[in-house]
Amino acid sequence: MISGSTRLVGLLGKPVAGSLSPRMQNAAFAARALDWAYVPLEVEPAQLADAVRGLVGTGFAGANVTIPHKQAIVALCDEATGDAVNTLVFEDGRVVGVDTDREIVAGIAARRVCLIGAGGAARALQAVLPGEVRSFSRSGTWPPDAAGADLIVNATPVTDELLVRPRHGQGLVDLAYRADGSETALVAAARAAGCEPVVDGLEALVRQGAASFERWTGVPAPVDVMRRAVGLSR
Repeated sequence: MISGSTRLVGLLGKPVAGSLSPRMQNAAFAARALDWAYVPLEVEPAQLADAVRGLVGTGFAGANVTIPHKQAIVALCDEATGDAVNTLVFEDGRVVGVDTDREIVAGIAARRVCLIGAGGAARALQAVLPGEVRSFSRSGTWPPDAAGADLIVNATPVTDELLVRPRHGQGLVDLAYRADGSETALVAAARAAGCEPVVDGLEALVRQGAASFERWTGVPAPVDVMRRAVGLSR
C-alpha cells in the first residue's frame, strides 16, 4: 500500500499502458522489502519539461524514460551520459540522466552488427555495440540488410513485421516485446533458425530495468524475481 513515506518512481512515455515495467519494478521493490512504488505516467512531448519539474518537486526518487522521450529528455537533465537516456535519478533537486539500455548488450561479442532503428534506444546502443555497426531506419537507409552481420539488433517497437530474416550463425537482440509474452516475428524466426544468442524483448527489459533499480535504490536487483514478473522462468 502506498503511504506518505513511500518513495515513488515514474515511467515517462507515450504510450505506457502496455509497459511491463510497473509490474516488474514493483515486484522487485516488494522482494527487497522496500517501501517504494513505480507508476506509469503518460506524458505528451509538449508537457515533458513540466512533468520532470513536477516529479522533482513532489519528491520522486527517479524515473524511467521511454518512447518518444529518450532524446528530448537530455536537454532537461543537469547531467547526462550521452545524447539519449532512459533512466533519471533525482539527487538534491538535480536531474541526472543515465543510459541503462547498454546493459542489454553487455558481454555480447560481434564483429559486424546490423542495427535497426533511429530512436533513443538505437542511439544509446550504437555507442556501446561491439564491432562495425551498420544502421538502418525508415528515415534513412531501408530496408535493413543483415547480410554479413553476425549480430542483429532491433531497436524499434516493431513486433509483427519480419524486418530481416535471421540466419543460423547470427545472434539477435530484439528490444521489442508483446505484453502477453508471445514471441515477436524476429525472435520466432531467430529461434527457428538456431541463432545464438537470442535476447528477446522481455530479457532486454529485465537487464536494463535491473540496472535502473540499482541506480535508484543502491540495493542489488532481485533479477530472478524481475524475470518471473514479466513471464520469464529462467
